Amino acid sequence: MRKHVKHILNFVIIFSVAFSFSQDRNKDTINTGVIDVVKPYTPSISDAFKVKETPTIQDETTENKKEVKYNIFSFPVASTFTPAKGKAAVVEKRKPIKLYDNYATLGVGTYTTILGEVYLNHAISRTESIGGYVSHNSSQGGIEDVSFDDNYSISKINVNYATTLRDLSWNVEAGFDHQMYNWYGVAESFVDTAITNNIDEEHTFNNAYFGGNINFEDTYINSGSFFFRRFADNQGSGENRFLIDTKIDIPIDREEISTTFKFDYLKGTFDRSYGIDSEFNYGNFIVSAAPTYEMKQDDLTVNVGVTVAYLRDSESKESKFYIYPNVTATYRLVNDVLIAYGGIEGGLNQNSYYDFASENPFVSPTLFIIPTDQQYNAYIGLKGKLSSNTSYNVSGSYIANRNKALFKNNDITLMPEQAYSYGNSFGIVYDDVDTFGVAGEINVDVNRNFKLGIKAEYFSYNTDTETEAWNLPDFKGSLFLDYQIDDHWFTGANLFYVGERKDQYFLNDGVTVTTPFTVNLDSYFDANAHVGYHINDKISVFAKANNIANNAYQRWQNFPVQSIQFLAGATFKFDF
Repeated sequence: MRKHVKHILNFVIIFSVAFSFSQDRNKDTINTGVIDVVKPYTPSISDAFKVKETPTIQDETTENKKEVKYNIFSFPVASTFTPAKGKAAVVEKRKPIKLYDNYATLGVGTYTTILGEVYLNHAISRTESIGGYVSHNSSQGGIEDVSFDDNYSISKINVNYATTLRDLSWNVEAGFDHQMYNWYGVAESFVDTAITNNIDEEHTFNNAYFGGNINFEDTYINSGSFFFRRFADNQGSGENRFLIDTKIDIPIDREEISTTFKFDYLKGTFDRSYGIDSEFNYGNFIVSAAPTYEMKQDDLTVNVGVTVAYLRDSESKESKFYIYPNVTATYRLVNDVLIAYGGIEGGLNQNSYYDFASENPFVSPTLFIIPTDQQYNAYIGLKGKLSSNTSYNVSGSYIANRNKALFKNNDITLMPEQAYSYGNSFGIVYDDVDTFGVAGEINVDVNRNFKLGIKAEYFSYNTDTETEAWNLPDFKGSLFLDYQIDDHWFTGANLFYVGERKDQYFLNDGVTVTTPFTVNLDSYFDANAHVGYHINDKISVFAKANNIANNAYQRWQNFPVQSIQFLAGATFKFDF
């Protein structure tokens, strides 16, 4: 088509030129003439040279191809080979471990230590089960250079029931604990005075409780729980605590706000105050709500919320509102290898006699109890996996506490009717404490039989009115390992280190009043290990060693612990 267009254009151009010449012939200066043709033009066409399809090669070395003949010589071969049938590779399987619902343990050791435990569980049906446990741990004491009874006893009993339905599951439990300790840590200068006054250093605690929780599926009410505790001692002290906790998703404009509601009631009394023969009562009622909204985008997860708390002091009749931040975030920088996290949270924390006695059983029954206002806990860190069996966590934090509870050695008043007034008990003081902390830990699962964990923490404290952050360590470190040597032998260890703490010494017996001075409590290292042997699926024997370094360190001022201890026993597993 393009060639035809070209010919048409050429024809149009030639015709246009010829026509233009003919339009003005009168102005042409060239004279016309006559041309006579003598001979007509006769063109001739010469032959074109063409390459032949089959050229003739004149080469003396060219020879004809030789014909090649192939002959195959074959003969039959007798073979006795018979191919074997293929078989699937055999994978060695670990023998399944027989699991039992119940077990009983009995052990005896130095310092006339007795350990006994019985845990029971019975499936009533596919959806119901009932269980419980009974445990006892006691020692007759015998710490070197201690002039008073240093024995202790801890006994517990618990029963529980659980059921799982189609849309919900719930359980209830009830129990009772009895604990006995002694205020044996009399200051060395007043041992003779305490013996002369024939003090009764025994202090016992009774704890009865009842509680339960419920979890829902596919509803706006996620879960709920309640708990009641009655805690009392042999010194006329007692407290009641009742807690209700529920978590609800509140729908707002196609979004859901996860909200936690808490109700915390505490009421208690002490038979007397320290140094004052008069009854002391306390009571605090806290209601709080904590709505949180979760936002996710790719590898970033952010929870934004706030906590609102209301406090009512039933003794002073005073009320107060508190508002705290509640913001957390995580970001996966490199999948599971590097995860950054951080947050700033706060809350109004209820303190109780039970909590203080559980942490330090040598407290006096004369405590002043109020909540701790944790204005904020700001933290940031990195966590993840270095390999498939190694994980890590590194973090830093800054905590601002108002009315933080600190254990401090009570003033020495030498009151004959108060066995805890000889420097052998602890009270509670409150102060505004800011804490800066750095922590790091590594957990290694070498294989299914060997696990190892290391953790270290450093703290720096800043107090407002108190001279020191009493009995708070500046460093804590721990290491644990668990090793299943083979099908029968197993072993493990737990090592921990606690840095220096500071306490106070103050004599005020009505005759002599000394200036309070600070006491430095040395850091200490404690190593514990155990080894055991599975005789069969049901019976195992074990041996334990505690405080292997044989260091009679003081966890609390004037209270040395038992030196190296040994315990041996057996465990029996069974089903009904």
